[in-house]
Amino acid sequence: MSAIAEAAPAKLNLYLHVVGRRDDGYHELDSLVAFADVADRVTVQPGVARIALRGVDLPPVGPRLAISGPFGPALMGENPANNLVIRAAHALAARLGREADAMIVLEKVLPIASGIGGGSADAAATLRALARLWGVPVTDPRLYEIAASLGADVPVCVAGRSCYFGGVGEVLEEAPALPETFAVLVNPGVPVPTPAVFKARKGIVKRTFSAPARFTEAPADAAALAALLKERRNDLTEPALTVAPVIADALAALEGTDGCLLARLSGSGATCFGLYADAEAAAEAARSIQAAQPRWWAKSARLLPTPADAPPLPKGLVAPSAVTTAPAPPVPFPDTGGWGVG
Repeated sequence: MSAIAEAAPAKLNLYLHVVGRRDDGYHELDSLVAFADVADRVTVQPGVARIALRGVDLPPVGPRLAISGPFGPALMGENPANNLVIRAAHALAARLGREADAMIVLEKVLPIASGIGGGSADAAATLRALARLWGVPVTDPRLYEIAASLGADVPVCVAGRSCYFGGVGEVLEEAPALPETFAVLVNPGVPVPTPAVFKARKGIVKRTFSAPARFTEAPADAAALAALLKERRNDLTEPALTVAPVIADALAALEGTDGCLLARLSGSGATCFGLYADAEAAAEAARSIQAAQPRWWAKSARLLPTPADAPPLPKGLVAPSAVTTAPAPPVPFPDTGGWGVG
């Protein structure tokens, strides 16, 4: 079989409300999620299932992961066993009762720990690609069940389309169709771990939790969408600013561009986004910000529409817990020598 490729698009939290906290410490959220057409890319192909060395039949040597792209080197210092792509491959193979014999290439173009679901999107793309490689329908509910065990953002990234996100990531519900909207994504080059932001929030938030804020009517255009979003917020912005104050500079840069309808932090940051009514305004905004801040990452993009034939969203996913969370593989790369660089 030839190689199979899947895009891992950037996830944007158009708004994000923290609506509660469970006894186990997980926060419950309400968010409208959209995806942009700037993406990592995951490519899979069959690997060697077993090898014989000096007459001994050795265990599988996969999954093997090669990394390319501008943000690939940032992953090289991490423990491979914690990489969500590897964990997704192991979890799916285990659920299917097969060996994880695959070669995976990750082209990493999205910043690391940036609030746009990069690692989660990569894991989701890996699940979709391996499902195709191994003859599993991409609508198979097991993909979502595994996704929920990998992290809060992984199920919505498996869906890969605009929807409401609730619970701790396991509740996905249909959202109104979004109008054609363009965006500029800006990351000031500072990784922001999500746990640090929630820890900061605990120290500064004195009020009660926010209420869910879903709307049911489809906005007529990008300006109408921005107006609705201005009535909502990202509850993680204030704590994220205490972790990475430079986020304020990124928001100000977006707000200062012509045609920006809304500037907001995505997720726990540090990536911020601006919404625009047309592609030219977004492209010019990205160029001007990149010229003023050459060390930042700035990209113009289009919000992806929901395909007309999109399958229904899953129902009844189990929220992650100590029992359901997929563990890191105990031996990430037998006989491979660690990371590969594509």
